[in-house]
Amino acid sequence: MSEQNDLMDVKEASVWASSYIGKNITPSNISYLITYGRVKKRGLEGNVAVAKQDLIAYYKGSKREVEWKKQLGDDLNWALSFEQYKESETTKHVHRLHPYKGKFIPQLVEYFLDDHTDKFKTETFFKPGDIVLDPFCGSGTTLVQANELGIHAIGVDVSKFNCLISNIKVNEVDFSDLQAQINSISIALRRFVQGGRHIEFESRLLEILNRYNSEFFPSPEFKIWLRNKKIDEKTYTEKHEKIVIEKFNALVAEFSLKVVQDSSSRFLDKWYLAPVREEIDLVADEISKVEDPHTRDLLTVILSRTIRSCRATTHADLATLIDPVTTTYYCRKHGKICKPLFSIVTWWERYCKDTFGRLKYFSKLKTDTNQICLNGNSESINIFGELKKKNKPFAELAKKQKIRGIFSSPPYVGLIDYHEQHAYAYDLFGFERKDEQEIGAMHKRQSKQAQADYVKGISNVLNNCKKYLVEDFDIFLVANDKFGLYPQVAENARMRIVNQFKRPVLNRTEKDKQAYSEIIFHLKREK
Repeated sequence: MSEQNDLMDVKEASVWASSYIGKNITPSNISYLITYGRVKKRGLEGNVAVAKQDLIAYYKGSKREVEWKKQLGDDLNWALSFEQYKESETTKHVHRLHPYKGKFIPQLVEYFLDDHTDKFKTETFFKPGDIVLDPFCGSGTTLVQANELGIHAIGVDVSKFNCLISNIKVNEVDFSDLQAQINSISIALRRFVQGGRHIEFESRLLEILNRYNSEFFPSPEFKIWLRNKKIDEKTYTEKHEKIVIEKFNALVAEFSLKVVQDSSSRFLDKWYLAPVREEIDLVADEISKVEDPHTRDLLTVILSRTIRSCRATTHADLATLIDPVTTTYYCRKHGKICKPLFSIVTWWERYCKDTFGRLKYFSKLKTDTNQICLNGNSESINIFGELKKKNKPFAELAKKQKIRGIFSSPPYVGLIDYHEQHAYAYDLFGFERKDEQEIGAMHKRQSKQAQADYVKGISNVLNNCKKYLVEDFDIFLVANDKFGLYPQVAENARMRIVNQFKRPVLNRTEKDKQAYSEIIFHLKREK
């Protein structure tokens, strides 16, 4: 076959690749490979095309299961990798209403809660009508999936903001009121920005960047130059970054634009440009006027998601902030000169539409079951007592039949600062922070004392929660137990580990892409 006959357009390539590797490959997947230079961009009658031999070479080099088992051991349960699911499926409907570090994918919850997920499963742990508990509720993945499966669920979290995220996902939504409030606030925001010059400024700046990047940072050629070492990245990018900053400063002077806020004492002062901060305050004020508390909570989460995307940082540092960025900069993630944001309008409107659509989609899947996240410390909370304050009928049901078991992902030792990751929301909305009550707090690091404190904290949670469980409970805890702490946790809680499931974690958002696994510990009451 000639090379010309071996070429395929993006759609044809996606169909061929899906058949070749036995998993769904979308046209977007192929476009990604072309854009980032993983396969060579070729021409096909004037259109973008790829060669079959290039795709074969790429996919033959993707032998992750074999490589990971070499590094992590043959006991790795690859079925629990869920590699067959696209990213859109692992973040389906309301699971993507707000970013959250450390959450597990919904398919993992489904596997252990649903008795029809895997035909090779020999045991069923939960059934419709049961109650499941998540004492480290986080962003509510267990609650959402329990609802989908017809299982009642109770979550507990020490973070008030986490409870807000979890509850808006499972609460009933007045879609008419939500849409009306979105329209009203969006109109107010548009009117506000029309009175300033930063929108016109940003439009001019984008024109400059588009022209400059097309000439000096073409895609995907620039990334290929770097990979083939045709240019020195540091020398090349510093030179062009300096040139563009001069253009940026000249434009700021032309528009007499105030870029930096006067103070940097608070998170909102430090991490947002002055025009962005003004818009944030306007929208927050409009939300505070909304009468319906459930609608107000939803709008609060939309604004929080919006301002997270509008922080004055580089695209590569969104997950872990390093230094505020108040000018144009070379972006290693995108391989071109990028800029900070000067307005929240686009992101606000995008997330309003996205949130509404996800909630609407999930509303068609919801079952007539109860789910709620309680704000409290799982080491000591009176679960049934606090539940009675929020939902008396559900509390009576829970007290009568008790909780069937637990599915949860406890915090890891010294890895994530669960309050600080949403510092912008705590600052803007005035939520009370309870950092000192976090188990495995990041500031304690991973010392021997931190590990001992962690064991004590997790043990306390299990001892407190088992008072509300049925006698023959099943507990599943998702953890990366690299310090071997969970046998001691089980002993302290007078439980036994009856099984361990070692699963690969494929789609991590961190920069470290090395082979990584976690353990799902199955615990039962001590005999």
